[in-house]
Amino acid sequence: MSATTAAAPPVPATTSIRNVVLVGPSGSGKSRLFDHVVDACLPGRATREEAGPTTGLRAATITTGKAVLTLLDAPGNPDFVGVVRAGLRAADAALFVVSAADGADAQSRALWHECAVVGVPRAVVITQLDARDADFAATLADCQAHFGSGIQPLGVPVAGSAGAVSSIADLLLGEVHDYADGTRSVRRPSPEHAEVFDTYRPGLLEGIIEESEDSGLMERYLEGEELDFETLERDLLTAVAHGTFHPVLPVSSETGAGVGVLLHVIEAAFPHPGLHPVPTVTPVGGGATVELSADPAGPLVAEVVHTESDPYVGHLSLVRVFSGTLRGDRAVHVSGHLELLGVPTGEGHAAHDEDVRPGALAAPLDGELLPKPQAVAGEVVVVTKLATAQTSDTISSPERPLLVTPWSLPEALLPAAVAATSRADEDRMPVAFRELAAEDPSLRIEHEGRTGQVVLWTTGPAHLDLVLARLRSRFNVAVEQVPVKVAMKETAVDRTEAQGRHVKQSGGHGQFAVCHLVMEPLPRGSGVEFTEVVVGGAVPRQFIGSVEKGVHAQLEKGLLAGWPVVDVKVTLTDGKAHSVDSSDVAFQTAAGIALREMASPATMCLLEPIDTVLVTVDDEYLGGVMTDIGTRRGQIIGSFPAEGEPGRSVLEAAVPQLELLDYAITLRSLAHGTGTFHREQRGYERLPERLAQDHLGKGRHI
Repeated sequence: MSATTAAAPPVPATTSIRNVVLVGPSGSGKSRLFDHVVDACLPGRATREEAGPTTGLRAATITTGKAVLTLLDAPGNPDFVGVVRAGLRAADAALFVVSAADGADAQSRALWHECAVVGVPRAVVITQLDARDADFAATLADCQAHFGSGIQPLGVPVAGSAGAVSSIADLLLGEVHDYADGTRSVRRPSPEHAEVFDTYRPGLLEGIIEESEDSGLMERYLEGEELDFETLERDLLTAVAHGTFHPVLPVSSETGAGVGVLLHVIEAAFPHPGLHPVPTVTPVGGGATVELSADPAGPLVAEVVHTESDPYVGHLSLVRVFSGTLRGDRAVHVSGHLELLGVPTGEGHAAHDEDVRPGALAAPLDGELLPKPQAVAGEVVVVTKLATAQTSDTISSPERPLLVTPWSLPEALLPAAVAATSRADEDRMPVAFRELAAEDPSLRIEHEGRTGQVVLWTTGPAHLDLVLARLRSRFNVAVEQVPVKVAMKETAVDRTEAQGRHVKQSGGHGQFAVCHLVMEPLPRGSGVEFTEVVVGGAVPRQFIGSVEKGVHAQLEKGLLAGWPVVDVKVTLTDGKAHSVDSSDVAFQTAAGIALREMASPATMCLLEPIDTVLVTVDDEYLGGVMTDIGTRRGQIIGSFPAEGEPGRSVLEAAVPQLELLDYAITLRSLAHGTGTFHREQRGYERLPERLAQDHLGKGRHI
């Protein structure tokens, strides 16, 4: 990203601002649509080199003629749904992009649900009309079947030229728009177009009338009255702004045909920031909700929706201003509190509050920066050199620090253990991890103390590949992936006993301690108990505490494979002491020796952690998911309908953590990208003997 001498759009009135995010699966044509919209507003713009699928938020602020539009392109890969949610937070409306060649596939349906959860107004854009296997009618039917009511086309492609769609029937105006020469020309429909209008126009009109606030409009329509265009358009635009009606717009990826109508919908129907609710805002430290609106004169409240590091410009923060006016020459308060979401965040996401002076402000233009002195409520801008800011942080006034409740983050459920390939790489890792975590709230980095591993928790394989690539290219940190260890525990399976003898004599005071211990199993979850039944002072009272201390220390270190021993009762039954050579340390050592003498695969077993897993999936994939859970040694607890998600169910199961290491990948395949799951530790159960042998000798200290 680089600065440019081109002028930024002037400071707009709130009512003229439009913030729109493109949402759709990978391969749907979002990037081409982004280019067509920008090119329509900036003819002659140099074409950006093809950079491949985006993993961040591509942004451009342009003037459409009647509005200042900030267009955001969110990634389509399901690994980056967190970035989609960030785009939805930054925007006030969405263009939902569906390929005419692929239809409303499972991933499209999952993304539609993401939009529906936040209730953002949206239009459906059907692209790739020129593809060999494109089928507009079938794709429209898909959308109507899966996206619910309110899906009606405003236009239908009706003709092609050399394989590219060049004409679109405008159903509301009753016209045909021809783009054959690169510009739009309007002509009356020919008899050959009658079937298109007869098929699609009645549904459009009835859909608009059903959303109308004029209760008498339907009666007039049913009586045969020809409704005027102005009335229909007014009700259409109102319904779109309310988010209850979703017009379908065909756009040619090759010619850009249909972009003009799309821009009109953005200008006339999509809400300006003043009509879009401000997210929940509270004072830093807690307190009553602060009521705000998109008022440039109000208290400053903005949110960092995306961050990245540019090799030439440095740290860049994409910021949505919700209230007040942000100026680059005035100090701001930066606050981050991801812990409020109640989900594990890992390293690099600690709560922070600091007053800083931001760098320059700029309007984004697809990789370029157009400097500007300030940003008012409703605008989306880039702030440079806001080095301490992390994605999802709140920017407010130092005099009145406020906090925007962060958007919901996807759970990072795919673990990958990494190890530095050299000491130099190990030294650079902390800084690299801190920077990556600041940019990506979906990334969870944990130094697992029980296994000694560094574990990167990501949302999927593409997310993991991106993190590893950034480690190499940006921070010169080379790591290798190693198998993830699951932290286990040990316990006794039967009563056993042994004597621990620690006797050493090497001149002066020696060491002497003998103790006899009995270990027996307790019910799961009981912990560790220590008792003594010594009689006759065989072990002096002052050393019984030493034996107990040695027992607890050795059980924490493990007996069989280096994992903590739990759910056992250890009893001191007898022992011997020396009047001179016995000591606290000697009896601690003897206790450890006695316990190690007891340990064998015949007397001990490994306990593996079990998770309660809640899998949410489309009903059509539920059977396959249940079968897969069975192959993972899982126990089905039950299933029930997903609340607020018709056609989806929640499966509850108890599954060993060892079987969940790759589950994020498998579930995506089984449910075609629509499945999600949540896991919480349930307890520990005995690891089957057929698997235990593989894990003996692979403990945390081996």
